Amino acid sequence: MATISKQLLSASTDGDFIKIAATASAGTLIHQAVASATDIDEVWIYACNTDTTAVTLTLEWSSTAVDDNLKVNINPNETVLVAPGIPIRNSLQIKGFATIANKINILGYVNRIDVS
Repeated sequence: MATISKQLLSASTDGDFIKIAATASAGTLIHQAVASATDIDEVWIYACNTDTTAVTLTLEWSSTAVDDNLKVNINPNETVLVAPGIPIRNSLQIKGFATIANKINILGYVNRIDVS
């Protein structure tokens, strides 16, 4: 039977926000998945725009290929769900970059599913 445990995003210190400083590909690290071919990290990511103008956030989901990215335009002073429980594993990384540096704060958690 699988065991599920709630974890912090790996780039978050003690649950603090992760500020997206990068403005280009190979962005700011948000999370590195569990190092397993069978266990799964179910990732929930929220993004908050602290700027007075809209900012586009790009999440690089384990790849720098344009087709493997998630993009969302976030209005000023808005917090949105950008990754609603999307699974990842095998030490793959989620990184982010934005059209304006240091204006997007990331928060979230991982449901780690241990199937052993």
